[in-house]
Parts: sequence; C-alpha cells; structure tokens
Amino acid sequence: MAKQPHLLVEQGDVHDIALIPGDPGRVERIASHCENVEHVAENREYTLVNATYDGRDLTICSTGIGCPSATIAVEELANVGVETFVRVGTTGALQSDIEIGDMVVATGAAKNEGTTKRYEDVEYPAVADYDTLDTLVRSAEEQGEDVHVGPIATDDAFYAETDEYVADWERAGLLAVEMEAAAVFTLARRKGLRAGAICTVDGNLVEGTQKGETDDDELPEKAKNNVERAIEISLEAATRL
Repeated sequence: MAKQPHLLVEQGDVHDIALIPGDPGRVERIASHCENVEHVAENREYTLVNATYDGRDLTICSTGIGCPSATIAVEELANVGVETFVRVGTTGALQSDIEIGDMVVATGAAKNEGTTKRYEDVEYPAVADYDTLDTLVRSAEEQGEDVHVGPIATDDAFYAETDEYVADWERAGLLAVEMEAAAVFTLARRKGLRAGAICTVDGNLVEGTQKGETDDDELPEKAKNNVERAIEISLEAATRL
C-alpha cells in the first residue's frame, strides 16, 4: 500500500495499537515514559512516534483538534495496520460532582459534530469497544484514580458551547464534553476495530471553570499532573490490550 498522504507512513511503519492524543506536544510526553522511542513522521498536526512500554510495542500519534483531523488519523492508521485506538485527552466536565483532575472513561459519545454524518446516520451509536473500555477502567482503578464511566458529548464548536447547550447536556446525564471521541468510536466500529477514550478533566462547565482559567498553584493536589496520570493509565492499559 502507498504511503498515507497526511501521516506519511506506510505498511510496516506502525504497531497494532495506537495512543492518540490531540496535542502533538503530548506525543513527546507519552514517549518520555517509554523506551526504544523512534520518531517516524511529522506533518501538519500529526506527529507519529513508535515506542515500547513495559515490553509492549505501540504507536503514538497526535490527531489535532476536532473530528475532521482525528478521522484522517484513524483512517490512515487503520490503512497501515493499527487495530486498537486509545484516545488520551482532556475534557470539560458536565456534572457538578466531577472535579478537576478526575478521569473520565467514555462508554459512548453524542455526535454533536458534523464529520460522522458523512459516514452514517446520526442515529447510529458512537460507542467504545468493551474490552478497551474495561481495560482503561481497571487500569485507572488499580492506580487509585477517581474514574467516572459513562457517555460524553463530542462537539465541534469550542467557543459556541452556550449555557443552554451545557444545561441540556447536564440534564441528559452526559459526563463531559470533548472534540474527537465520536469520530474515533464511529470509524473503529465501522472498520471492525477497537477504540476507547480516557480523558482527564481540566475544567467544569457546569461550575463555570473553563480550560486554562485556573492557576495550577490553586488546584487541589489530584488536579496537578493530571495529564501525566492519564498517560500512565493509558500506557498500562496498552500492555493488556
């Protein structure tokens, strides 16, 4: 198969499991926990690294912000041999009892975005693979993390999440909102592959705290280094998948 046009990889360049953060900078943070780190490709929002964690070979690839770029990453990684996708991200909580620093493992994602509509009707569910979901939950619990398990929302419009949207999501029992999971889940299901997502809470929209508005020095202890802890959970889960 020819080299993929956006990720610039071909068959044999990647492993069967990929951790997929949105932020290219987070690829390096994940890789810093690993051994045998090999930088494979970098183009636009996509940075791709191969590494080994506790004897498990894995690929780490950023997806950028939002479903369109995440979909390109999943499509092209699947084309060259990735079979399991684990999104490692951040999210805004939608329930008052979810605190900054908590972990959310998504069972499914509401399709408040436009990309998946090009693949299927909106009524088709965007759900996580059970084995991946269960492994993420168990890995989090074994590390003593506060983990919330349930449905989330995937939204396209970060700056258009009005009070009305937030109140409706809260009433529906959605745990949090982010920007990529619905596409990752949908494509994996359609291709017969596995996908899950673990996101650390960096704000609570119901309580009025948005990403970046809180000084790290004022955060409770469990909210500090929360991205690092999510990375550790996802890597531990990868060894079992």
